[in-house]
Amino acid sequence: MTNTTSTLNSSPRTNNQDEQRWQQLADTNADGRFVYAVITTGIYCRPGCPSRAPKRDNVRFFNTSADAEVAGFRACKRCRPQAVSADAALTERITRLCRYIETATHEPSLEELANYAGISAYHLQRQFKGLTGVSPKAYAKAHHQQIDTSTREKKVSARQIHFACGDCSLGKFLVARSEKGICAVLLGDTQQELTSDLLKRFSTTEFRHSEQDVAEQLQQLVQLIEHPQQTLQLPLDIRGTLFQQKVWQALRAIPVGETRSYSDIAEAIGSPKAIRAVAGACAANSIAIVIPCHRVVRSDGNLSGYRWGIERKRILLQRETDRKN
Repeated sequence: MTNTTSTLNSSPRTNNQDEQRWQQLADTNADGRFVYAVITTGIYCRPGCPSRAPKRDNVRFFNTSADAEVAGFRACKRCRPQAVSADAALTERITRLCRYIETATHEPSLEELANYAGISAYHLQRQFKGLTGVSPKAYAKAHHQQIDTSTREKKVSARQIHFACGDCSLGKFLVARSEKGICAVLLGDTQQELTSDLLKRFSTTEFRHSEQDVAEQLQQLVQLIEHPQQTLQLPLDIRGTLFQQKVWQALRAIPVGETRSYSDIAEAIGSPKAIRAVAGACAANSIAIVIPCHRVVRSDGNLSGYRWGIERKRILLQRETDRKN
């Protein structure tokens, strides 16, 4: 029989990860990443729990609620940590692994990723592929190949981007193009707002404001916004992670006048549990209208958030429905 008292009062395992978790104890955004237990009460909680803050020496950290319960702790009745969605925790774990791979200066090994995630290499491989559709190794190779391609482009053309703003029924819009094609279509209220957004999205790029250089793109985008049944006859320069590009490809397959839910898109790309990651990819889209993230709605059919304003999303969907009918 397990000695609960001995388990609860075991010496803490101090490491960098625990210290990072301690700093996130009151952060609700860390919910799903870990749980913490208090040895003086025998209770474990989720980050952001409204209960009284514990002393650092009394806190122990666990990856999951199950781990905390195996160690002899009881779930808090205020924050109900055992109710944290397993899917949400898994999505958060794989998202953090993707960011780790993308920011690493080398191609991380499976063992390195498993140590970072705190799970076995076997389970990491299975969970990662189940959520993203590719193995960690394939994801890393695709990302670094993309970086290498971008570096070569920079050497050849300095990655110069030409852009200009125009007017349409949705307000102001900005079109930007690189040597490869359209890389941004942004919507907003003022030219200053749009230009600022462009600079943030492509911070290491050389820009040139020129209506003459993007005149054709401006004209075609106005036509596409006003008449969504038309097809854009211009090349695109789509930049993003491998997962984001899979999502954006699925968005472009949604017919005019129809919508899909985030779960529908997750199913379409072969990662049914990656609903939150799909929502993140939609929010990261830099090519509005052409990559129609406005056609993604909630499962109940209601409109969800839209980077360029929910009212613009409503107008676009209504216009497409009217044109279809």
